[in-house]
Amino acid sequence: MEPTPASTYLVNLARRVVRPYTALPQCQAVLLAGSSAEGLSDYYSDIDMSIFYSALPAEDTLRAIRLGNNGSERILNLGDRAEGGFIESYLVDGVEVQLGHITVDAWAQELAVVLEQLDVASPLQKALDGTRYGLALYGAELVAAWKAQVANYPDALAEAMVRHYLRFFPLWLAYERLRTRDALLWRYQGLVEAAQNVLGVLAGLNRVYYSTFQFKRMRHFLAMLSITPPNLAARIEGLFSLDPQPASLALEALVSDVVDLVEQHMPQIDTSAVRARLGQRLQPWTPTEPLPEPEGAVN
Repeated sequence: MEPTPASTYLVNLARRVVRPYTALPQCQAVLLAGSSAEGLSDYYSDIDMSIFYSALPAEDTLRAIRLGNNGSERILNLGDRAEGGFIESYLVDGVEVQLGHITVDAWAQELAVVLEQLDVASPLQKALDGTRYGLALYGAELVAAWKAQVANYPDALAEAMVRHYLRFFPLWLAYERLRTRDALLWRYQGLVEAAQNVLGVLAGLNRVYYSTFQFKRMRHFLAMLSITPPNLAARIEGLFSLDPQPASLALEALVSDVVDLVEQHMPQIDTSAVRARLGQRLQPWTPTEPLPEPEGAVN
């Protein structure tokens, strides 16, 4: 697929912005990630880059580079330099440029958090996905080594992802109870969490990095998955447009299909707790008459 015109513009702007950083002796590599690297940007998109160093530059150095790039004052400044990395962003020609400044050693530790420690819920999964599909603007050999490391998705991580996300609040079971309790926000919260968990399970089955943090471009994400229920994008979107009762039944059918896939592709995963809830419905209780009088009651 050809990159969008906005993507081409942003890649060229990124090459210009990053040039003074690569002139620093401690700069080891630069990776452009996000929609511009994947060719999907529009005219609301920003530039998302990581710059890797042997040691972080001084604040005065970074300020001088920002001003030399005709950058605005910082919009964002997150993280702790003492831990080896932080994020800043500023505007250049109206485009927000987000820069992750990180040492090579700190980045190795972050890779280990996901690949070795199997942190399935960390937003770092988003960074690993960005590494996999990003563009090396400097230090191509080092970036290629990281790409190879990230591409080797561990089997243990895949299983951990499926186990973590294979949990669903059974809206289909409790629909009638929720209907009588003015629980609109709770119902939508349940739908969002269920959709996120569906994607998390499928990410593990397909060995694709996934984070619920600022998740967007769902259809693009789903296009990377080969193991999915049929018509998945339309079915997830339909959960939020159908009336409450058919939406809860559609969720039940979707979860059932996901459980089938887990049992087919990862039979070592115990699906019994989720499967036991499929088909269940809460039933209202019926008062018994007459109720026995409590002992010692005072009339």
